[in-house]
Amino acid sequence: MISRIDHVSIAVKDYEKAVHFFKDILGAIPGAAAGDDHLKYFWQIFSLGDLSRIEILKPTETGSFLDNFLQDKKEGGVHHITLQTPDIRKAIMKLEENGIAHFGLREYGDFWKEIFIHPRDAFGVLIQIAEFHPDDWIHDSLRFRNGEKWAVHKIEDGCMIDIANPGGGKIRIKLNRDEIRKLVSDLDQVQKL
Repeated sequence: MISRIDHVSIAVKDYEKAVHFFKDILGAIPGAAAGDDHLKYFWQIFSLGDLSRIEILKPTETGSFLDNFLQDKKEGGVHHITLQTPDIRKAIMKLEENGIAHFGLREYGDFWKEIFIHPRDAFGVLIQIAEFHPDDWIHDSLRFRNGEKWAVHKIEDGCMIDIANPGGGKIRIKLNRDEIRKLVSDLDQVQKL
């Protein structure tokens, strides 16, 4: 039902300060971003390392759905956790079969389908379950193009291999010369099967 945790969403009062912290200090790479005039907020995805992502949310005007959440918080806090599912309809069926309430079904074409589980039903955490393609939400530099699954880069004492991650982006592995020989031997053995 669940492929993985995609990101943790953090609602903040001072967006610029949060971006400085995550981007300039921790090295996060900005990805997709958008605003919602109806709910009066702005969101942006940030990638950290190979596989971790956060989303920063900020209210854009008074009356934002984030107002109540941020009211008692000094700077902000974790708003929700987003779990990726390969099939939102099957996820809904599984929840309903087990008597778990959900709300907020929204479908934005083929690129995003979501539901939420209220914190009272999920041990104090707002959970968003969404069906989507992870590479659609990260910076171009973090994903492969044209369906590639790996790339090899020579370095002084071996190579770096970038491998496509099913959760979006790339995983980077550094191999020395001995590890390269072992990998080639292992691949050769697999090919003979």
